[in-house]
Amino acid sequence: MSEAYYQRVGDDSHGEKFLATDLVRSTWSAAIQHAAPVSALLVRALQRCEQRDDTRLSRVMVDLLGPVPAEGDLWVSARRERTGRQIELVSAQMSALGPDGSPRPVARASGWRLQQLDTTGIQHAGAPPLRPLSEARRRDMAKDWDRNYVHSLDWRWLTPPLNDGPGESWITPTVDLVQGETMTPLERLFAVADDANGIGAKLDIRTWTFLNTDLVVHVHRIPDGEWIGIRADTSYGPDGIGTTSGTLFDEYGPVGAIQQAVLVRPRPPR
Repeated sequence: MSEAYYQRVGDDSHGEKFLATDLVRSTWSAAIQHAAPVSALLVRALQRCEQRDDTRLSRVMVDLLGPVPAEGDLWVSARRERTGRQIELVSAQMSALGPDGSPRPVARASGWRLQQLDTTGIQHAGAPPLRPLSEARRRDMAKDWDRNYVHSLDWRWLTPPLNDGPGESWITPTVDLVQGETMTPLERLFAVADDANGIGAKLDIRTWTFLNTDLVVHVHRIPDGEWIGIRADTSYGPDGIGTTSGTLFDEYGPVGAIQQAVLVRPRPPR
């Protein structure tokens, strides 16, 4: 049986019910989930909501409403917000147990689903291609943490960490999203897209925290293959707020764009 981020345990009045594994744990704290598995599970729900074969997600916005607990029951539900022949809006929500013992929202996603049409003859993407996977190098990042999200990835860097310019990496998850299921291409993309903040970072994680509160991804082409490339750059303002902007790739070229809002704080002394 392959490893996974989540185990599906059934359905109830709150939606599909899941348990998370250790592989969702964040690098900021073992008590909370990394946003990448969370966003991938929400995308799974968006894709399955009243599914139509002639549409696909073109934009997904994920808002993290607070720390998503790494332990305990989780629920995911989805609904169609706007119906249309060519354009639909769908939404999904993840809930976890709150202090009073009842489920409360911890993350939300919305997605525009657009009707597909053959435009092969005019396709274009202007972003410069990422250097090939063969030029990337592994770093033993897992040694720095107990079992968590980092242990679920094959992560290969094209640029050194804390690079002055944009950071570049190739990444692929080595586990399933939900145990027993094969990831869709978009689920695989979102299982790593949130890493853009770390790839574009200019701050030392030992002295600063830089948590993103959201991610917005526009996808102009569905990725093909196992590997997702990310080119990302983070800018920091004078008031504790930053932004990450980046381009997402497969091995054939650009597939989309990502933006994240970043909360920047000095780490308290130990």
